[in-house]
Amino acid sequence: MDYDLIILGGGPAGAGAGVYAARKKLHTALLTKEFGGQSVVSEDIQNWLGSPSISGEELAKSFRKHLETYAGDIVAIKEGEEIQSVSEIDGGFQVETSGGVHTARAILVATGSHRRKLNIPGAKEYDNKGITYCASCDGPLFADKDVVVVGGGNAAFETAAQLLAYTKSVTLLNRSGEFKADPVTVEKVLKHPKMTALKHTEPIEIKGEKFVSGIVYKNTETGEQTEKSVEGIFVEIGAIPTTDFVKTLVALNNFGAVEIDPWTQQTSKAGIWAAGDCTNVRYHQNNISAGDGVRALEDIFNWLHAK
Repeated sequence: MDYDLIILGGGPAGAGAGVYAARKKLHTALLTKEFGGQSVVSEDIQNWLGSPSISGEELAKSFRKHLETYAGDIVAIKEGEEIQSVSEIDGGFQVETSGGVHTARAILVATGSHRRKLNIPGAKEYDNKGITYCASCDGPLFADKDVVVVGGGNAAFETAAQLLAYTKSVTLLNRSGEFKADPVTVEKVLKHPKMTALKHTEPIEIKGEKFVSGIVYKNTETGEQTEKSVEGIFVEIGAIPTTDFVKTLVALNNFGAVEIDPWTQQTSKAGIWAAGDCTNVRYHQNNISAGDGVRALEDIFNWLHAK
């Protein structure tokens, strides 16, 4: 085997596990397209522990720098490699990437997920220029402003609840006639005087100049179109776990997330662990993912040394 462990992903889960692998002297390769995870595009992250305010780009640089500080000849950092497949071989696993083939006794999948995005005019142009995907990360930037939440599930209503604490108003757009969120949550959020929820409504265009200034939406029953002035649009229409390359090896849930034992981060396949946004945990945050990666590494270390 080339390595004791291969870590797939350079977000908080992967980078955190990498630092611990280095300090525990596990011969490791960290393979990632880029460091930082989903937050790399955020202009101002205010909830990363120890940094009251940091950009996604700077956070990504700090992940790499921290890992490089301890990597030495223990952790091989292979940035720019895209994961193509993971397969089981005698004594471990083989990972094929855009950069080559690597083998290891154990695998940590920390490849995160990617947000399902709007596919309408203006959505691409104003991505992270008023269109955002994380109320906890970016919500405070929209204090005293009118914002829209797109979606009707628990994530959308939880996002709305967070935003109501500091925005001027929140309008939720739900394309169907029923909300998918828990009825108790829906009832509680809709009671807020700054909250409006529209059913049978879907966005059809995002408008702006340098940043978002408005949204056009239509009633799917009547066809009536409305343009609303807003400065923030929070998209909560689901996320897609980046897990295709392990779908034949480990158990995935209906959404494609890796099913794990929350005590250990172990998957259904001995020798493979998973951490962060690619797993079936309830909450997805940078700090949570980092902790999950560390927990996985602790268990991986014990597993490797017990063999």
